[in-house]
Amino acid sequence: MREIDLNADLGEGCGDDNALMTIVTSANIACGAHAGDEATMRETIRLAQRNGVAIGAHPSFPDRENFGRIDMQRAPHEIYEDVRSQIETLATVAREEGAILHHVKAHGALYNLAARDVAVADAISRAVADASTSLIIYGLAGGAQIESAHAHGLRTAGEGFADRRYEPDGTLVPRSRPNALINDEEEAVQQALALAQQERAQTICLHGDGPHAIAFARRIRDAFARANITIRASQQG
Repeated sequence: MREIDLNADLGEGCGDDNALMTIVTSANIACGAHAGDEATMRETIRLAQRNGVAIGAHPSFPDRENFGRIDMQRAPHEIYEDVRSQIETLATVAREEGAILHHVKAHGALYNLAARDVAVADAISRAVADASTSLIIYGLAGGAQIESAHAHGLRTAGEGFADRRYEPDGTLVPRSRPNALINDEEEAVQQALALAQQERAQTICLHGDGPHAIAFARRIRDAFARANITIRASQQG
């Protein structure tokens, strides 16, 4: 039986975290660089624990003004420090709450850059490996981040997107373009099913800040159940 993880970016101060946390199996929690603070991290971790959801760090470029969605000129060693410090910040709060981190997924512009730039991907992989080799790296399926994580001996979950359109080369259509987002519920469901059934991804992202986020998430989860696709978080080695 096919298994798939459903993840969402949470603790960002937008969307309905309470509702999404009852649907997804893993949560990517903002670590303070693009959104969030200690209080929101703690609250989101507690919410994840109550719902049995795996807890992940969601590090970003240090750019709250642009919500981490603009490329920044950062050297690899700076990206390493950015990511490592954000993982450690969330891990500290998690320990205080009796929880452990399960995975790391970069956010926004950093995520997209890591999917195509080996140096950036390697900086993130080194930061994750130095934090804990048990952490799973979530990255764009087929992208440089997944290859880099494997090279660093880390487990991975290749990620697909239900509500984003793709370029022919498998990268995401930039948000700056009008066709970047999928707003039709049926289209989002069919894309998520295709990604899961063709085994192109091990985890599917459900963005929590869109106007249709909860409806999409519920429909996708129901569609997976009907297709006999088991929903569970990726397993740590």
